[in-house]
Amino acid sequence: MPAANNEFKSRRDTIAAGLAERKLDALLVAFSPNLRYLSGFTGSNGNLLVTRERSILFTDPRYQIQSAQETTCKIRIVKGPLAVAVNAAIGKLGLRRIGYEPARMSCDLLESLKSKLPMKASLEPAAGWIEELRIVKSAAEIDRIRRSVETNSTAFERTVTRVKAGMKESDLAAELEYRMRRLGAEKASFETIVASGVRSALPHAQPTAARLKTGGLVLVDMGAIQEGYASDMTRMLFMGTPGAKVKRTYRAVLEAQLAAIDAVRPGASATRVDRAAREVLKGYGLDKAFVHSTGHGLGLEIHEPPRIGKRDKTKLQAGMAITIEPGVYLEGFGGVRIEDTVVVTESGCEVLTPTSKKLRLL
Repeated sequence: MPAANNEFKSRRDTIAAGLAERKLDALLVAFSPNLRYLSGFTGSNGNLLVTRERSILFTDPRYQIQSAQETTCKIRIVKGPLAVAVNAAIGKLGLRRIGYEPARMSCDLLESLKSKLPMKASLEPAAGWIEELRIVKSAAEIDRIRRSVETNSTAFERTVTRVKAGMKESDLAAELEYRMRRLGAEKASFETIVASGVRSALPHAQPTAARLKTGGLVLVDMGAIQEGYASDMTRMLFMGTPGAKVKRTYRAVLEAQLAAIDAVRPGASATRVDRAAREVLKGYGLDKAFVHSTGHGLGLEIHEPPRIGKRDKTKLQAGMAITIEPGVYLEGFGGVRIEDTVVVTESGCEVLTPTSKKLRLL
């Protein structure tokens, strides 16, 4: 914990040092991932007020012991609405301009703060500030993502040997999530996707009671949360012996994914990586069947900036953790997606996902 607490304090110090440039006296953070990023606190109810001199965590009595174990911030245990205590602190400290996260704060909290805000104090939008810091991961964060990826992949390998025709999609999804928890994950990073047969053409299908049938594709998209950090992977199974169309579609997506990975390096734009995948699929006449972005950032959340898409001109930097996941979706036939978790390095990238990308035949 000492090393982690040093990292949290360093992040708060960065915020404190940037307040003057933004003409702010403090920043108020209520969004759980950002709260955790700055303080280490993992409870479900908390506000963090970062000033130039101090940081105060406001939470309720349920988290009195936990907050003391998780953070070195000054802690205020509040009986009642946190907004009342936050406003009291704003008044006592004489704060005038308080930054807040407009896209990350609930309307209820915002209105509660405004209704009793001290005289001469104002709430000022400070959108995206913490996300700009979070987009590049520290070495410790990358280690946590790596462990999450390894847990996710091991859960997949230990489950896939049990898959057989007749198994329900929902049963396979449940088994995958059970395995990842047994291996150390806190939870799945999103609702596990298992889609079989023609349903694999639905990019975000939910598992159903449909049974896996011989002669059909099975798309498995899964991720774990471990030590607070997300992983994400998609792999394809086939029940039986695939025909020529399945093989060609799979080959196209695999080549597109490898081309996109090859384009990942510091200085490359997100849109350039996306284009690399689309150019391969266009050569197969399948580009119109690729209906989503090539990937996304991940970390404390499963979806974070940057978006690896057509219009995102973000320049990749060493330390960014992203997914590369092109897919092709053909109504009435099925879909193929292949996804890895990747870290941008000084010289290119490292694919963290160890799982084979071969079409798994069952």
